[in-house]
Amino acid sequence: MTPNEIARAQEYLRTLFDNNRIIIRPPSRPNAPVEIYMGDEFIAVIDRDEDEGEISYCVNLSILEEDLPPLASM
Repeated sequence: MTPNEIARAQEYLRTLFDNNRIIIRPPSRPNAPVEIYMGDEFIAVIDRDEDEGEISYCVNLSILEEDLPPLASM
């Protein structure tokens, strides 16, 4: 992703989730993933996809079971 695409995606996510703590950091090395942070905590990666001239971005957010709260009683 270009710096312009990163800035635009960051602004979109901040607006969508009403949260200015969302930060998209450029990759630390070539071909490394573009990472999304909430403050200092890594939360997801974002990938750019181009297919037949159409561009889209995919956010992949993994949640570890150990990070989930205990099962709520229904």
